[in-house]
Amino acid sequence: MRVGIMSMAHMHGRSYAAALKSLPGVEFTGIADHDAERASSTAEHYGVKAFASYDELLADKPDAVIICSENINHRPLTEKSATAGVHVMCEKPLATTIEDGLAMIAACKTAGVQLMTAFPCRFSPATVRLRTGILDGRLGKILAIRATNRGKCPYGWFVKKGLSGGGAVIDHTVHATDLMRWLLGTEVVEVYAEIDNKLLHQDFEDTGFLTMEFSDGVFATLDTSWSRPTGFPTWGDVTLSVVGDKGVVSLDMFSQNLVHYSNKTGAVTWEPWGSNVDELMVAAFVDAIRTGKPVPVTGEDGLRAAAVALAAYESAEKCMAVAPASF
Repeated sequence: MRVGIMSMAHMHGRSYAAALKSLPGVEFTGIADHDAERASSTAEHYGVKAFASYDELLADKPDAVIICSENINHRPLTEKSATAGVHVMCEKPLATTIEDGLAMIAACKTAGVQLMTAFPCRFSPATVRLRTGILDGRLGKILAIRATNRGKCPYGWFVKKGLSGGGAVIDHTVHATDLMRWLLGTEVVEVYAEIDNKLLHQDFEDTGFLTMEFSDGVFATLDTSWSRPTGFPTWGDVTLSVVGDKGVVSLDMFSQNLVHYSNKTGAVTWEPWGSNVDELMVAAFVDAIRTGKPVPVTGEDGLRAAAVALAAYESAEKCMAVAPASF
């Protein structure tokens, strides 16, 4: 199976590239990027071809592509790939507007190709085990969830609304929201959000706190802030505390790490040794395309999570609870 990468704007592209290089039976065809220098340097690092354009990459007839561009470019690159008959895995958030997300889903359905949203947290063995426990009824009736997805501010295009669609809220809300939808099997029906920029004091939001109600009555809270200082030993976290009437389970997805004290850098870092969720996700995408099975995380899943982030912005602006867009 032949897979290329469209843009390395998002840092996750490096991890996906490494996964493509490691998977048996996969040919990593190369990298295209509207930033020619970025395409050249990353292609050289991974020992693959740097294509001069996205059209040239598609003309090489890959079976699938992984899109890791700035958020605003997800729609045009997905539509271009679908028109070429190429399957797509797109970095999150799927889109910065409901209209763009629906257009991406429609383009892929019309072309008969699959669209997967890159939500690697679903592939954590700990998360899978938690979901099994919920489905088996071991926690009883789920009452509430407390979630966090806190990180360092990535700066660059992530803080330019014209490219990203927002700041911390659109960047980090979608991961935990998708996990909660997947665990519960229900949808968010109401969102109340407080959003501000009181940490970094710049013209993008660095702090977000959401309260959500699901259709089955479960309520959840989510801290979706870029609140980790520059010197923090890792990028951030994904945690869930699930409260049922038969018990409580807490999950810290990236707690499996070694503490590294470096004389060279003078810094302390946490080096992960647990499962590589990005590799597990890319392998699942490849398997679905190869076998013709439905992708495990659909474009609709990606848009449902993005709709919650967009509702959070509306809620904060209106100072009231709002319902996410329905489609």
